[in-house]
Amino acid sequence: MVEDDKAIAKNLTQLLRLEGFVVTHAATQAEALAAIEDSDFDLALIDISLPDGNGFTACTAVKERGEIPVIFLTASGDETSVVTGLNMGADDYITKPFRPRELVARIKTALRKSGSGTSVFEIDGLVVDTASGVSKKNGVEVFLSALEYRLLLVFMSNQGIVLTRNKLLDELWDAAGEFVNDNTLTVYIKRLREKIEDDPTNPSIIKTVRGVGYKL
Repeated sequence: MVEDDKAIAKNLTQLLRLEGFVVTHAATQAEALAAIEDSDFDLALIDISLPDGNGFTACTAVKERGEIPVIFLTASGDETSVVTGLNMGADDYITKPFRPRELVARIKTALRKSGSGTSVFEIDGLVVDTASGVSKKNGVEVFLSALEYRLLLVFMSNQGIVLTRNKLLDELWDAAGEFVNDNTLTVYIKRLREKIEDDPTNPSIIKTVRGVGYKL
């Protein structure tokens, strides 16, 4: 993600991580070119207007790496910028301000078209396909509420890391769409365990770390 606005970058990073993506952020054209050179990635989300240049240069660098989809973010919906970006090989563009859910949908569409859209996570009989949003336990589909699914994605994005209750609340706050406090967090973890654990009273996937928090 190449985005110089700190607030937008922070919110987008949080949203995309909740959706199961690993995000590398660059704030300038120079940082973007260095990241493109040094990183392996499946899609580039690029702001056209940058403090030290523009996103078209970054797009060219991405396309030199291969058939990696590029989505442009632009504050202006003017035809010239859009046509320039598409002519350079961009796969899509979205104009600011944008709806976060729409952006996520467009990212997933671009990944599916490029053949990089399938992202399957497996642990102890639980299989989560983040591209389709389908979760299965021992081959049987598990139906999760939106908040339960986002909570699971937070754990998946932090596998092996102990997450405090405050950290979980911070991760869920902006994206949940409903009020989540310490008590309701306990309820949601209990509900999630009941759906994904073989024995919810002795969980093997989401473990409690006494006095600290939880760990996948």
